[in-house]
Amino acid sequence: MAALGWLTPRRRSATARSVLAGEAAAEAARKTSLQLEKEREEAAEAAAAEAAPEEPEFPVAGDDRAAAFFDLDNTVMQGAAIFHFGRGLYKRKFFQRRELARFAWAQAWFRLAGVEDPAHMQEARDSALSIVKGHKVSELMSIGEEIYDEYMADRIWPGTLALAQAHLDAGQKVWLVTAAPVETAAIIARRLGLTGALGTVAESVDGVYTGKLVGELLHGPAKAEAVRALAAAEGLELARCAAYSDSHNDIPMLSLVGHPYAINPDAKLHKYAKEREWRLRDYRTGRKAVKVGIPAAAGVGALAGGTAAAVALHRRRR
Repeated sequence: MAALGWLTPRRRSATARSVLAGEAAAEAARKTSLQLEKEREEAAEAAAAEAAPEEPEFPVAGDDRAAAFFDLDNTVMQGAAIFHFGRGLYKRKFFQRRELARFAWAQAWFRLAGVEDPAHMQEARDSALSIVKGHKVSELMSIGEEIYDEYMADRIWPGTLALAQAHLDAGQKVWLVTAAPVETAAIIARRLGLTGALGTVAESVDGVYTGKLVGELLHGPAKAEAVRALAAAEGLELARCAAYSDSHNDIPMLSLVGHPYAINPDAKLHKYAKEREWRLRDYRTGRKAVKVGIPAAAGVGALAGGTAAAVALHRRRR
């Protein structure tokens, strides 16, 4: 066994120099590890900042110079309010089956095409005016409450309602802006807990509809004029306001504010919005639409929670 002694390493006592070398190596390793960890964290933060740049909080809480304006048809609600209203009036025998067919065709066109065709809007307007002529405003308001429950309440887009609720939670006013009769729009706004509504005004004398309009349908450029007038009356700063719509017909209104949103956009609005980097959101399918700078209030996490809260609140209001 002694012959194999040369294979066994001899135990040697550590000198002061070797102790110093070991301690220095350990300290250097520790510093290197900390430096590498710091570099990795900085790289991760830089990558995250590049991928998702931070945006200022929106809506801005407490900003009383800001408000939100929402188109109604196919933005807040599936389909067109005036056609749902027509169905309810037919049920109450306000008009004949032939006129119902015209309402149904216009509604089918709207749902399939996803756009507001001027010819169909005109036909719907003429039909509605002829139907309500001679009726009391109070009568139509009462019936409108029933029609909302029957045909409209279950057609509200939860995602859009969550966006509106975000503005309300921030202390801002939220208005519907629609070609639908102002009485119908006001009912919907109240039932959703919104501030109020801008809508088409039908002439009435002594509380009875005459079958004429005051001006024209609140459609296209007329919506922008209504928003401009209301903003002036309310002391709002349009550059701080938001507007939401699905239709290229509402580009004048969307262009008026500092925060335009395309919600469930038709093809023309989608293209227009992408070119100008407007915010986009689509609730017509389960997929998330292309986002262009969606603010925090409309982000995935906030929207999920906001949607659930808004839907629950909407159901309680009903």
